[in-house]
Amino acid sequence: MSTKYKATTTEEAYFITITTVGWVDVFTRLNQKYVIVKALEHCQQNKGLEIYAYCIMSSHIHLMCKATDGFILSDVMRDFKKFTAKKIIQTIIDEPESRREWMLDYFQKSCEDLKREQQYKVWQNGYHAELVETNWFIKQKVNYIHNNPVAEKIVTLPEDYYFSSGRNYAGLENDLEVILLDLF
Repeated sequence: MSTKYKATTTEEAYFITITTVGWVDVFTRLNQKYVIVKALEHCQQNKGLEIYAYCIMSSHIHLMCKATDGFILSDVMRDFKKFTAKKIIQTIIDEPESRREWMLDYFQKSCEDLKREQQYKVWQNGYHAELVETNWFIKQKVNYIHNNPVAEKIVTLPEDYYFSSGRNYAGLENDLEVILLDLF
């Protein structure tokens, strides 16, 4: 298994992207975005996750983060994906969703080639992780994370997108607290 884009060290920060299978737009619904926010909060409180920047897009999540207190980031991400996959499916089943049948069918078919038995697959295998090594890299990736909704023409300014730490950095209210980096 390649370790090129995996968080293989401890106590170091990474820029991480986690993507849904087939880039399915799961996070267009408010309830699904809150599944992610609540799971990230849980990881912050119980799994030593420090988040410096984040953005929840329609089919993927960007994070700049690290694991602390003896936790290993790859384990935190594995648990995060496992928990949120179950919660996302349950939310699709239990709450109003016009795409319910299509999404459940797609996530079910995504399991057909898996070696182990699984009913639904929400996330792509693994995640993309790049080790944070320089201040330039930090600034570039934080700007990239915050400008993702701007590039997609969802908002005009990064701080206008509620599910991003762009709001935290602008001093605005946000449901998910982050550790602010002194970059600007």
